[in-house]
Amino acid sequence: MRRYDSAPEEPMSQLIPSARRAWSRREFMRYAFWSAGAAGAVTLLPGCSSSGAVDSGVLPPTAARSRFANLGPLGEPDVNGLRLPAGFSSSVVAVSGELPVLGSAYVWHTFPDGGATYATPDGGWVYVSNSEVPAAVLVSGGAGALKFAADGTLESAYGILSGTSTNCAGGATPWQTWLSCEEADDGEVHECNPFAPGNGVALPALGRFAHEAVAVDPDTRVLYLTEDESDGRFYRFVPTAADWPAGATRPALQDGRLQVLRFAGAPRGATLDDAGLAVAGSHPVIWEDVAQPEVPQLTVRGALGAEAPGSRFRGGEGLWYFNGFVYFSTKSDNRIWCYDRERQTLEVIYDFATATPDNAILSGVDNLVISRTGDILVAEDGGDMQICVVLPDRRVVPLVQASDNQAGTELQSEITGPAFSPDGRRLYFSAQRSGRNGLPGIGITFEVTLPFSA
Repeated sequence: MRRYDSAPEEPMSQLIPSARRAWSRREFMRYAFWSAGAAGAVTLLPGCSSSGAVDSGVLPPTAARSRFANLGPLGEPDVNGLRLPAGFSSSVVAVSGELPVLGSAYVWHTFPDGGATYATPDGGWVYVSNSEVPAAVLVSGGAGALKFAADGTLESAYGILSGTSTNCAGGATPWQTWLSCEEADDGEVHECNPFAPGNGVALPALGRFAHEAVAVDPDTRVLYLTEDESDGRFYRFVPTAADWPAGATRPALQDGRLQVLRFAGAPRGATLDDAGLAVAGSHPVIWEDVAQPEVPQLTVRGALGAEAPGSRFRGGEGLWYFNGFVYFSTKSDNRIWCYDRERQTLEVIYDFATATPDNAILSGVDNLVISRTGDILVAEDGGDMQICVVLPDRRVVPLVQASDNQAGTELQSEITGPAFSPDGRRLYFSAQRSGRNGLPGIGITFEVTLPFSA
């Protein structure tokens, strides 16, 4: 990760099915998860659809509880240089520049970044990881995969994308592919098959910009995207009806509207702070079509200046869709945001600058993943080299910390690619510019076994 006139807005009522509610949306959100309007631990609540919309009109008396709420303090570094709570254990599954599996032809890629897991028919799973190697380096970026057996044994390693540049984060799709994002001025998204060696397919309809991450909302058939630029935007791609026909399990991702979010009460190009909007509270937003989606958006914004569509976000990073809400992080202001797709509002749910002293432990916010019960796991780019958990009550607790002998220098490493195994009992992630035990290196990938399922 790096250290426009609009068409008439398409009514969201055409994108989101209606649902009966006994409580107001705000009351439901307070009850289910965030006290001021983010998503909750509703996947386990009866009467809720997969999108979090209440179907029955009746809310249950209790909500699912976080599995991370009672984490103890981090212990001393283990044999792999990781500090973990009691009951957790770790192993190294791959080291960049080495063969993860003896006899395999795939050398684990340099600078591992965004990742995801996929269940396999035999009860095992695949962990996919991007390679954030820039174009200036002779080796290409791309993405690789590790195939695990049902008992967790590493069976094979292979490449699923090559010939690309600065593959940062990305996102898994509900139709079981990997969308790998190029973080370059003219970067594209490439769709890959995680289950077999091969190469990806470019998706130019998703725009040309410093792509960071992608998340899919299958209920409204919309893709959301972040951009890692200091004047970046928060995007969505709405496929046409022909691109994602009714009844189809997936879109072609070749034809649709690429749009950017703007705070309704702010001029184009302004950040939340520029517009004088409060950090606390939710803010109405609108969506504007991008200008010239086939042209690198950094170039377009340079030409349009103040007329460039959308509000500005300071370095978009990790992104995740969960139960009708879209979460993303911005690194330059150390914030985590929540977009409510139904109310069309955007809210800051974590802000390092205004956090209470006991919560001001999460900085360098980057990749994120959300557990089944709604805990937000955030990896740090720098900071304390931790993965922290933002709990449903907004408390922040550290989950794991990696050693980094380059801390405080320009070579400081970062934590990347957090992803749970399908059963929720193993967590995968990498230290991007580290070797074993935090020594300088070109990447190392870990597996942490949890004493419970996330």
